Amino acid sequence: MEALQNILYGFSVALTPVNLFYCLLGCIIGTLVGVLPGLGPAAAISLLLPATFRLDITGAIIMLAGIYYGAMYGGSTTSILVNIPGETSSVMTCIDGYQMAKQGRAGPALGIAAFGSLIAGTISVIGLMLLAPILAEGALRFGPPEYFTLMIMSLSLTTYLARGSMVKALMMACLGLILGVIGSDPVTGKLRFVYNITVLRGGLGMVPVLMGLFGVAEVLSNIGSSENRAVVKTKIRGILPTVKDWKDSLPPIIRGSFLGFILAILPGVGLSIPTFLSYGMEKKLSKTPERFGTGAIEGVAGPEAANNGAAGGTFVPMISLGIPPNATMALLLGALMLHGVQPGPLLIQNRPEIFWGLISSMYIGNIILLILNLPLIAIWVQVLRVPYNYLFSMIFLLCLIGSYSLNNLVGDVAIMVIFGGIGYLLKYFRYEAPPLILALILGPIIEDSFRQSLTISEGSFSIFFTRPIAGVFLLATLLSIGLGLFRRRLS
Repeated sequence: MEALQNILYGFSVALTPVNLFYCLLGCIIGTLVGVLPGLGPAAAISLLLPATFRLDITGAIIMLAGIYYGAMYGGSTTSILVNIPGETSSVMTCIDGYQMAKQGRAGPALGIAAFGSLIAGTISVIGLMLLAPILAEGALRFGPPEYFTLMIMSLSLTTYLARGSMVKALMMACLGLILGVIGSDPVTGKLRFVYNITVLRGGLGMVPVLMGLFGVAEVLSNIGSSENRAVVKTKIRGILPTVKDWKDSLPPIIRGSFLGFILAILPGVGLSIPTFLSYGMEKKLSKTPERFGTGAIEGVAGPEAANNGAAGGTFVPMISLGIPPNATMALLLGALMLHGVQPGPLLIQNRPEIFWGLISSMYIGNIILLILNLPLIAIWVQVLRVPYNYLFSMIFLLCLIGSYSLNNLVGDVAIMVIFGGIGYLLKYFRYEAPPLILALILGPIIEDSFRQSLTISEGSFSIFFTRPIAGVFLLATLLSIGLGLFRRRLS
């Protein structure tokens, strides 16, 4: 009964005209971001963060979340019609989706991707609604040592599950922690790593750094891209899947939804790993595995469901524990903190309108996205023909305006440009930005928890080992780092 009352309260928040508009706007922008290759949700959210400062926090989070899960929907369009994943999580959709489009079955591929995303999105929202309050209630028993070791564990898992070198990922996490302490010491007030640069006295501005690493870096990476974005020449018809299509696709959709949701709760798993596992699982379970890669609709349904199930699952640790499992969730965490809202177990109790309003808006958003992705598919096809030089020039202009408008300081623009160059170099040398971003945002919280823990223990480090939960988290941290280094030594 209490859950029903909470969700009804959430709908009363989400269905207000203003929040409904923000939900629609976020879904439209998210779909657009997903359709356009090279522009991910992290870049879009970092660009729009300055625009949310004057908004009510509930409406701002509803819009930013809509961009995130909306991009998961839109990514399938590019994968199926152009054979270029709009998002990294849409890579597996290219394999069979594009083959279906070449065979004249682009309509069923797009249709099952949209319906599968709706089902997976709904399952993940229900899971979020049920699981997040339970985790938050358990986390209320955490003290500073538990929070410190939990956040260190999340960083270590992020580096362990990095797509590239674990050593590079660890280097990025360490760099993020160093960047996070720039500015004044929260206890003594002394300046650290400022070097008489005025703009650094208050610490590195999170928004200019994020806009540089994601927005400007994407522009620089794609400005000379020679990718062929030719849309497959076929008529898009028969978008509604047939009975046979549903029979083949429904089991993969259900399996992919639960697989994506469960895996995405773990820090560092991201959205790509569940889609790869889902595709491999469906191929393994199929009686005709040879069909995969030649246009099997199951190869579209399973990964797309896993993709959208994972998008909902990533909200669980961010909302209930204040631990972002990926870079986009770190941006949403940062957005909450910039508005003076502390994510974590007390969020559901202290600001129920944010949590239940977000949950209800995700139900509404999934329906909006189905409407956007099916009848308006012809419009999204035309968007794919936008030349890169126009698109990325506008993105760079928005980055400049957004970074300057924060505090009307040229220094913020300089920070954004510098980190744009750093982000480009990281991409070029294959260093991953997400560990850096997670460490940068979590760094001040880690430092505070560490200091509070040592104050409680009167300077003894034994507090991290003698408290059972903290000890388990610390052991998991050591195991993940040890296994990662051992795996590297064997390779």
